[in-house]
Amino acid sequence: MRLLASLATAVAVYMAAGLFTGYTAAMRRRQAARRDLSRHHLWLVQAGSDLSPLQFVAGSGVLGLATLAVMTVVTAAWWLAIMPAVVMALAPYAFYTRRRRERLRQIRQAWPDALRDALAAISAGSTLTLALGDLAERGPAPLRPAFGRFRLMARMMGVVPGLEMMKEELGDPNSDRILEVLVLAHEHGGGLVAEVLRDLIGEITEDLRLEAEIRADGTEQRIESWVVVLIPWLLLLFLTQTSDQYQAFYRSGSGLVVVLAAVVWSAIGVALLRYIGRSTGEPRVLAGAREVEKGVWR
Repeated sequence: MRLLASLATAVAVYMAAGLFTGYTAAMRRRQAARRDLSRHHLWLVQAGSDLSPLQFVAGSGVLGLATLAVMTVVTAAWWLAIMPAVVMALAPYAFYTRRRRERLRQIRQAWPDALRDALAAISAGSTLTLALGDLAERGPAPLRPAFGRFRLMARMMGVVPGLEMMKEELGDPNSDRILEVLVLAHEHGGGLVAEVLRDLIGEITEDLRLEAEIRADGTEQRIESWVVVLIPWLLLLFLTQTSDQYQAFYRSGSGLVVVLAAVVWSAIGVALLRYIGRSTGEPRVLAGAREVEKGVWR
């Protein structure tokens, strides 16, 4: 059992390195023109990951199984290892969820400054195309890579295809709306471009302010809810390692029944927390040439 735990731990470390960096040799894939993305693949792309959904699920499963093996050796009762294994299996999802949320937030917050830079360039006599291309060098950092590729695509395929490619890359409803307005400004611009950009900056700034207020109101409740779920399990692990009576009970059949019942109730609690705290994302109704149906790219 110790050998199995050691092997599982080694595999878990290897998979975790690739899972959190995206550069493990077995997982690395070349960047290419992206074909139609599933909802799950799009989620990983927005999180900045090069993993496929299958690789992500496999890595999460390995982490969970490795934790199950190690905790079984430590506690000498496999049922006490169930909850830690579930937590570790869900850890990559939590990590990428946080990274995706942060990445999209940075992109949304960068748009007003990017549009102000473009507006200043247009007011100085530049065209919209040149103003957007210059953002690859002097625009906000979160948007520079996307505008760098836009500048190249605009030269090769035209401005509108370049903006459509940015939509696909960013994969965000807010960016879709902004880029669609930029497409319209390019096609029907002229003297209206500056006015359109000013209106767009005002709308985006107000949306960001409202979003920050909503996020701040829900942060404390989310932290408290997860503490309520995790504290009993941490206390259980502590007691089984420090008290012979607790250890003997939870190694028995009665202990197994108690733990399994607690797992069920914890799962129900987590599901309720996710349901109560859920937020409905804005649908990508302006996703360019792609047809969006129920949040899935087809």
